[in-house]
Amino acid sequence: MAQGYEGDVSVRQCWSDLAGDPAAILVDVRTAAEWTYVGIPDLSPLAKSAVLVEWQSYPSMAVDPDFVERVEAALGGGPGKSDGRIYLLCRSGVRSVAAARALTAAGFRHCINILDGFEGAPDQDGHRGTMAGWKAEGLPWLQR
Repeated sequence: MAQGYEGDVSVRQCWSDLAGDPAAILVDVRTAAEWTYVGIPDLSPLAKSAVLVEWQSYPSMAVDPDFVERVEAALGGGPGKSDGRIYLLCRSGVRSVAAARALTAAGFRHCINILDGFEGAPDQDGHRGTMAGWKAEGLPWLQR
């Protein structure tokens, strides 16, 4: 177990786990601006969709004090109704760790951070999405 949450997985492992576990879900904790302008994971090949709940809101980037309650509402109940795996995704795998810790502290049992997130670290030219993460691994994504 990682410090304060279940652990970390690669984006490929997350995709495999989502495909193999009907109860597993992906919660994208990036901002609405990121979902709109950068894109979101496309889970339609798995007959699923990502749950979109901001951990922090742009432009202040203040943590949403109602994050846990918003996730509970999106999942249809409280922690007791969600014993399945919850995979948390952000841009690079930092905000999602904080979100995993918050959900774990609130009673969710299986909160898993997705390493490298949606875009990963910047490349030598300062561009994200080319070296690591969901997009760089060629996993399905779309822009809304």
